[in-house]
This record gives sequence, structure tokens and C-alpha cells, in this order.
Amino acid sequence: MFTPQGPSLRELAVQALSSVEHGYDLLAPKFDQTPFRTPDSVLEAVEAALSSMGPFEHGLDLCCGTGAGMEVLREVCRESVTGVDISAGMLAVGRERVGSGTTRSADPVAASVGPEALSPATPGAGGPGSAAPGSEGLVSATSGSEGPGLAPSDSEGPAPVTPGSGGPGRATTRSGGPRVSWVRGDALALPFAPVFDLAVSFGAFGHFLPEELPGLFAEAHSVLRPGGRFAFPLPAPAPPNSPWYWAALGFDAAMRVRNAVWRPPFVMYYRPFRLGVVRRELEHAGFEVELFALPEFGRRPDGSPRCRMVVATRKG
Repeated sequence: MFTPQGPSLRELAVQALSSVEHGYDLLAPKFDQTPFRTPDSVLEAVEAALSSMGPFEHGLDLCCGTGAGMEVLREVCRESVTGVDISAGMLAVGRERVGSGTTRSADPVAASVGPEALSPATPGAGGPGSAAPGSEGLVSATSGSEGPGLAPSDSEGPAPVTPGSGGPGRATTRSGGPRVSWVRGDALALPFAPVFDLAVSFGAFGHFLPEELPGLFAEAHSVLRPGGRFAFPLPAPAPPNSPWYWAALGFDAAMRVRNAVWRPPFVMYYRPFRLGVVRRELEHAGFEVELFALPEFGRRPDGSPRCRMVVATRKG
């Protein structure tokens, strides 16, 4: 379906009847051949907008999937970029496609800012401990594990990172670019200290129920330094006379029926993540919110942007 290299209808059905984590583990090898991947046009527009605000030192891709947003961060961050996702399968594909980094104990962020920035892992923060096939080399954010922003189990701080050294326990510096790390963890229980200058997220907010947004934004706030920014694109909702409006409405209705009759739930809703709600919850979490039109997508008949970039800055 979608392309000859994409998932079949049967594969999508199996995924839809799984949990979010396991469903994406199954979909991971073919995810980049589906419309669910953030389009390059959106990534490029956000990159251009962030470039005018940066450069940044340390970046975090929240719910990074196969790493489309990691490529944006590599262009606007100078020292390190870290991707965190609950699906080991998606992380494994991203690590293979975008580049490898931390394997077990090295911390690219702590290497620059010092061990005092580390915080211990929260028990249960990273989801089930089993890893999907091909996930070797990922840092797990489960209790007692080691990785970016985590205190090693012996509590003596991370091993020092030598740029370009590579190998187990080392972060790899790509030629002319920042170090890259991949972390398996839960966006609602992030295992990082406040060490990032920039956090981004692309296409993941449909996996969070409205009542989970305060916790999600509080977690994003907690991993940013004062003055750090949390940025993401937010398209304007389709008008009722658009086929996309009815497609989204039908999809959300089908998912609600599915989750009412089948367990485990697969949370994926397109319509509840609206600008008014998002802005209010970001401000409640301690952010100052600014909106930037992405001119690449033009304006609607009423003059409003077709797509904005939300930039939430941590106060103080």
C-alpha cells in the first residue's frame, strides 16, 4: 500500500490491532515508505526557521521514530543530537539510516556539560525491557540502564567521550557534525536532566490523549535549560469543505471504535491537537509561546498561515 515498498493492507491491520509500541516495531522497516512519515517539505521549512534562531548546542528529538527530525537537528545543533522513542524497532531503523552514536554508557550531552547535569533513571520510565530485533546498540531508559542524561549504575558518572573515538561506550562524531545518540524511553517519563537547548517533535502528538498533554509538556520543559526552546510544526485544521477534514474525522471515529472494542488500545487521533489547547497547556507548563508562520505553505483564504511553527521557550 502507498508504494510498492510500503506495508500491505494486512500488515497495517496487524499493526493497528497492536499496542502503539509493538505496532511501530512491526511497521518500522517500511515506515519511511508510508505517508505517516513527516514530509521533507515540512522538515525543510522547520530547519530554515530554526536556523535563523540558532545555532544550538544540544538538541533532542522527542518521539523521534526513524529519525526524520534528527536530520533537522544535525543541521542546527553543533555539539550533540539525541533521539528518544518508545519503539526499539523505529530506533533501530533510524540508527541504521541516519547514523550511530551512543551504545551503552557514554553521554554526549554530559560530556560537554559535566556529570553534575546527570539525573538517575526513573524506574519504569522506558517501557518494557524487551528489545525488538535489530535494536542492539540502543540505550534503554529503563531503571538501572545507562545512556544520555542517565546516571550509570555505579553512580560514578559517565565515561568521558572522545570525539571521533567510536566503539562501545563512546559517542561517534560524524565528520563536521554533532554527535548522534538514540535512546529508548517514554516521552511521559523522560530520563534526562535539563541539558538541552532545543527540543523538537514531528508528527507524534496524535499518540497522546488530551489529558496527557500537561504531562507531556511538563516533561519537555524539564529537559530544557532555562531559555531552551521546544519547537514543532502545527498545520492549520482543514476546513469542513475539504476532503481532508472528513478523512480525519472518519479516521478518528474508526480509531475510537477500535479502542472501545479491542485491547490494547492504539492511540492515534488527528483532530484533538488544536492550537488553542496546545498554547494554553504549554503556558501552564511554564513556557512562553511564540508562533511563526512557515511561508513555504502559503496562507488560507482568510489570511491565516496554512502551517505554523510553535516555539515554546522555557522561562527563567
